[in-house]
Amino acid sequence: MTGSLMLLPSLAGDLDAPSLRVAGSPADVAAGTLERGFPELGTEQMVLAFSADHLAADDTEYLAAVQAGLEALTAGPGIGAVQFLPPAVGQDQRHLYVLAGLQGGEKQWQARLPARRAALQRAVARTSEGRVRVSLASQTAMLGEVKRADQDDFKRAELVAVPLALVVLIAGLGSLGAGLVPLLMAGVTVAVTSGVLALSALAFGLHVDTLMLTVAATIGLGLGLDYGLLLLLRYRRHQDVSVVRRAGEVLEAAGRTVVWCACAVFVAAGTLLMVEADIIRALAISVMVAAVLAPLVTLTLLPALLGAFPRLAAPPRRKGEGTEEGGWERWARHLMRRPVRYTVLAGGLLVLAVVPVAGLRLGLDFDRNSLRGTDPGRAIAQMESDRIAGITVLALPHRGRLTEVSGQVERLRADPRVSVVVPVDNGRDLTAVLIATRSASDHPAMAALVEDLRPMGQVAGAAAVLVDLKQECSKRLWQVAALVLGCSLVFLMAALRSVLLPVKAVVMNVLATGAAFGLLALVTDQQVNVLLPLLTFTLVFGLSMDYEVFLVHRIAEHYRTGGDNTDSVALGLRDTARPITLAAAVLIVTFAALLTADRQELRQLGFLVAVAVTLDVTLIRLVLVPALMRLLGRWNWWLPLRAECLAERHPVAAGAPR
Repeated sequence: MTGSLMLLPSLAGDLDAPSLRVAGSPADVAAGTLERGFPELGTEQMVLAFSADHLAADDTEYLAAVQAGLEALTAGPGIGAVQFLPPAVGQDQRHLYVLAGLQGGEKQWQARLPARRAALQRAVARTSEGRVRVSLASQTAMLGEVKRADQDDFKRAELVAVPLALVVLIAGLGSLGAGLVPLLMAGVTVAVTSGVLALSALAFGLHVDTLMLTVAATIGLGLGLDYGLLLLLRYRRHQDVSVVRRAGEVLEAAGRTVVWCACAVFVAAGTLLMVEADIIRALAISVMVAAVLAPLVTLTLLPALLGAFPRLAAPPRRKGEGTEEGGWERWARHLMRRPVRYTVLAGGLLVLAVVPVAGLRLGLDFDRNSLRGTDPGRAIAQMESDRIAGITVLALPHRGRLTEVSGQVERLRADPRVSVVVPVDNGRDLTAVLIATRSASDHPAMAALVEDLRPMGQVAGAAAVLVDLKQECSKRLWQVAALVLGCSLVFLMAALRSVLLPVKAVVMNVLATGAAFGLLALVTDQQVNVLLPLLTFTLVFGLSMDYEVFLVHRIAEHYRTGGDNTDSVALGLRDTARPITLAAAVLIVTFAALLTADRQELRQLGFLVAVAVTLDVTLIRLVLVPALMRLLGRWNWWLPLRAECLAERHPVAAGAPR
């Protein structure tokens, strides 16, 4: 813990912006080709958008300010060639655009950009006496603003989530001291997770970006609260034994469940590593680290804390004690008498919620809300008004014969989607065609243009990067989904010693995830970030399996001792309903706090996970699962071809039909 806190300052000062790169994609290959053939064009191209209120772009004073700005910009390292763009048809006469090649990697330019931009803007303002302005637009500049927005969103979400979670815990546990215990577990988990990421960055060169840290902290907070709460409530059931024996009994029962639950989250997140996109792999690593550290912190720190301060685990003495548990038992018995009715009702509601998914629009954009009022946001707005909304580079290799290349350039100039075409040749074997497009790089029309350009040559630029990222996520979504489903089935079969229960759990999780996306489609007319289905699907599956394992393990304990399926389901539901609803409420609050974010993706992620957990804990865990288990009877525990040693070691299935 101390080491993690010592490493946090280094992490805060060295955070990257999220990377959109897809390793080995056509855009990645094209960027490499341009870097080798045109080192002066760099790995990325930046647009300098000049403007004035009362000066035309061809005025002497205007051009002097532009020249002074370019001299200040190129005086620093990492700037290659600069290329003036000819004016487009209909362009404002007070606007002028210059393309500059950025040499070096994303991380280098994220560090250099603030100083270089400041030097450029000071020189332009000083030379023109404030009459000429300049803003910068590039992928790095926009991702830098995303980094700032992520940091602000993270702070705001934590400021909302922690107090609300504490209120929920105090209301559910009955005292401030008890409420602080899970919150402490969550805080330590977040700190240690951040420390491990910082250590990985220092020791292994792991690129930790702001989105990665935000997701890691949110997952760490949620799992720390979840697992700390489950263990604390289990401690309260062992008040009549010594401290040491109580710790042993709790860790033997609830500790094993916590480990299984964490494994479920880890395995689900691990499936994302098959996606080649840097941003997805970063998110997978952040969730996996949090899933490993949350149970380690909870299973070591919480027993030590309650051993030193046993009164924190004491249940509150309040009037009407036991009425809540009695209420859950009455509900469980009522549900056992009418399983078919509630199965049809809850299942029907979930299916209805899934239907709007058909109208969901998936895509990628630069999240204009995060860029509003920023320097790159102003540059993009100016470029879009002049119909020079995006820059794409077409790399055309040749063997010294430029006839075919010139024909392709003329065809591009005739394309109505293109506003400016500037060909440059390295004099050896490569022509780079700088293409200014009428639509922004994240506009749907640009995807079609990129696909039309690729038969001609290699396409680089923001539009090509977004196309490749979207295609990679769309292609891998079904592969990841199949892997998550398969891993979930195997994992739950091992955890529950059953065939039908894992199949039921997987179907329920698919319904909960689909219903969350369906409800998102109902409440928003905006497109949904294409990254979210991958991340949400794995997160919801991992978290939902937590509650499935917790509930079914408790039912199995009663089944081992009594052998009556209906009583076991009712008693298991009675015992776990309160912990599950309280843990889910804390998790819902944690993810709902992301709704305060400026970034659209974070708001959508918070909505999706919060809604999916809400549906899971209400319609699924408290209605559908027990109702279906009541209907399945002894077949709940059917596991064909079991070895006798497994039956002895895991007597959950003892007495089940073969």
